[in-house]
Amino acid sequence: MELDLPFIWAGLIAVGVLSYVVLDGFDLGVGILFPALKSEQDRDLAMNTVAPVWDGNETWLILGGGGLYAVFPLAYATILPALYAPLIAMLIGLVFRGVSFEFRWRTKRGKFLWDWGFAGGSILAAFSQGVALGALVQGIDVVDRAYAGGWWNWLTPFSVLTGLALLVGYTLLGSTWLVMKTDGPVRDFAREIAGRAGAVTLLLIGLVSALTPSLNPVYLERWFAWPTAAFSIVVPALVLICVWALYRGLARGRDAQPFIAAQALFVLCFIGIGISFYPYMVPPSLTIWDAAGPDASLGFLLVGAVVLLPVVLGYTAYAYWIFRGKVDPKEGYH
Repeated sequence: MELDLPFIWAGLIAVGVLSYVVLDGFDLGVGILFPALKSEQDRDLAMNTVAPVWDGNETWLILGGGGLYAVFPLAYATILPALYAPLIAMLIGLVFRGVSFEFRWRTKRGKFLWDWGFAGGSILAAFSQGVALGALVQGIDVVDRAYAGGWWNWLTPFSVLTGLALLVGYTLLGSTWLVMKTDGPVRDFAREIAGRAGAVTLLLIGLVSALTPSLNPVYLERWFAWPTAAFSIVVPALVLICVWALYRGLARGRDAQPFIAAQALFVLCFIGIGISFYPYMVPPSLTIWDAAGPDASLGFLLVGAVVLLPVVLGYTAYAYWIFRGKVDPKEGYH
């Protein structure tokens, strides 16, 4: 039986992007919340909750971007010029954020600058990712297998809305992470924020979902034609279950439950985007098979992925296992 290599690789890249969102999303959320934490000790504690895992989380971004470049070169060559501005802004934010992890522990006088570098980098990266997603969802103009739009085509009310939605969603992930990993004032603060962020996230998810079918007839058909119309009932129902689990966990002091529920909410949203996109890699013009490289290249790269992905999954799981449980304010990872 001949393998459908483009389809397999589209699935692997989707898994990589989803892994980045659910893993790096919560530590970006911690950075978004950073300015609201009241004391230096609280900020130190919040940063120490993500210090052991943040750089490993970004491994999945490399898989998504690098995989797109190697396996779907036409999609890469089309998406990149269309989204140069938000993607460069995202990288700048990630650079400031990464540097702040190291430098804020090395200075006393300038520590507040790196606090703002960490927060500002997190906010910029989160918002830019959301804008890029919105620009991709609304469609990229392609003529003769090349980007045919302008410099500012990515900037629309819809892309700004998705940028705000992801910013608030990451805030939800960050706050539920702090609920799970801390005690005392930081946990109480994060618990309050999680309740508010959950409500706003649900509102924005509903608004984005309502607007998306109007952007492209393909999306409308995908969500309201059989058999995919079944997901129009199943996915919202599962979203409501996640929201119930989130607030029940917050109300009853089950500190891990809100984080798991928030992660499940993101997974469902990602599945919804996947249903809308399929079979397009660059909607509404390039399908997975149009954008894929030669099968010989895809097969060669798949061998490497089969070897490396279990290794990445293994050390990621090991890191989370080693640093499980609440973080002691008197101890640190820096």
